[in-house]
Amino acid sequence: MESVRELGINLNHWYVVARSNEVTTTPYSVTLWKQPIVLYRQENGEICALEDRCPHRFVKLSSGNVSGNTLECAYHGWRFNREGKCVAVPYLNEKQKLPPCQLRQYPVQEGDGFIWLFLGERDRAPKVPRFTVPEWDHLNYIATVSIIETQAHYSYLIENLMDMYHGHLHQDWQAWTDAKLDKIDETEEEVHGYYQAQSYYRINRIWSISQLFFPQLRQLHPEPLTVSYCYPHWFSTLGEDFKIYCLFSPVNETSTRAYLIHFTSLNAFWRLHKLPIWFRRGLKNALFGSAQKLLDGLVRQDVEMIEQEQQAFLENPHQRGYEFNPVLGSVQRLIRKQALSNS
Repeated sequence: MESVRELGINLNHWYVVARSNEVTTTPYSVTLWKQPIVLYRQENGEICALEDRCPHRFVKLSSGNVSGNTLECAYHGWRFNREGKCVAVPYLNEKQKLPPCQLRQYPVQEGDGFIWLFLGERDRAPKVPRFTVPEWDHLNYIATVSIIETQAHYSYLIENLMDMYHGHLHQDWQAWTDAKLDKIDETEEEVHGYYQAQSYYRINRIWSISQLFFPQLRQLHPEPLTVSYCYPHWFSTLGEDFKIYCLFSPVNETSTRAYLIHFTSLNAFWRLHKLPIWFRRGLKNALFGSAQKLLDGLVRQDVEMIEQEQQAFLENPHQRGYEFNPVLGSVQRLIRKQALSNS
């Protein structure tokens, strides 16, 4: 049986490929599960997604420019519309016709601060609900985003996120300790792990958010810790103060990109809720990235371990370790079911 470390993804899901602010009228190159894709905005702000390959000489269209509402190849100036059809070749004479080439166009959505793309069967895209991040625009949640770039199969990253026994790794960066698994819920598309843990943070006073910057202010207290793999993405809650998402963008069998989003809740500050919307929105924007040092530190440590796991697999793919967390078995079953659903 094929190792989970070699399995592909279920193409018939919405995957994140960029932050909204990363895509402008300058072509933006991404790769989602071995597919090179170019993203760009038209003059009206609408997002377009095409295969990143000019059918003339097969160079990257992302090396070109956006001209009006068309994508122009840098090499010979061929231009393509949002449907992927060639609409102009600057040096054609009056007896020559435009080539009947057709670039692949991908269904794409913009929402919750990100660009989402559908790799699978085009007619299925409208029927597949997109994963949502409701806290992104909610005025009571302060966001921090860290980009994960790791030379490892995506299964290693999701297992890391679902395994709350690895807090030992993070030392001063960790938000929790002493996790104990209570139960697991498993369905065809989701795995939920329910832990009890000791949290280092409690955001219940206006000064509490300073705990993100000064570890000496932290105080251990019990909190429920829930981790959920809602294929292909992940989220977690720690008590009522923190929620974290990981939005996946697998590149290939040994490379994964993802966006880790940390939200700090301001729900406990009821007086703040009475202030004008413009003030609360300004506060939310001003505090964006307030947990950056914490989040980036966690990511660096996790990526180092994940890449060591990947390297060990490449050196000896038949080697099997000892595992005592049953959540990871549930995660691997879900990955296998989803990957094989393409066949």
